[in-house]
Amino acid sequence: MDCKNALEEADGDIERAAQLLKEQGAIIAERKAHRVTRQGLVECYIHAGGRIGAMVEVNCETDFVARTEAFKTLAHDLAMQVAATGPASVSEEDLPPGVEGNPEEICLLRQAFIKDDTRTVQEIVQDTIALTGENIQVKRFARFELGH
Repeated sequence: MDCKNALEEADGDIERAAQLLKEQGAIIAERKAHRVTRQGLVECYIHAGGRIGAMVEVNCETDFVARTEAFKTLAHDLAMQVAATGPASVSEEDLPPGVEGNPEEICLLRQAFIKDDTRTVQEIVQDTIALTGENIQVKRFARFELGH
């Protein structure tokens, strides 16, 4: 129904309708940001060859959402993102003292998403928030690489 409404509002322009849906997703995510997230998953990803691995904790409001395919996919994609890019923190607010660099490179949520570099990781999280109807937070991660 949301897609139909967006198409009507955009007078049939599919690209404009997609932009409207993205904006609606951001608004939904903003409204849910204050909700407590005590459920979720810890997801692991080991890169081929076993030389790089990552663990990420992603939280949501209910265990029901934590078991959905959309949430599991998000958690897996985030673990892959961490393994591939080696961010320093989840967000700018979490940066350790003395760490400097471009936030789009060192902050996980600000990075370009590895599966679609036209979007940020934050936008991917917001899409899942809009889809599940719950607040979702990336709490923490760890990255391991042999020899480092």
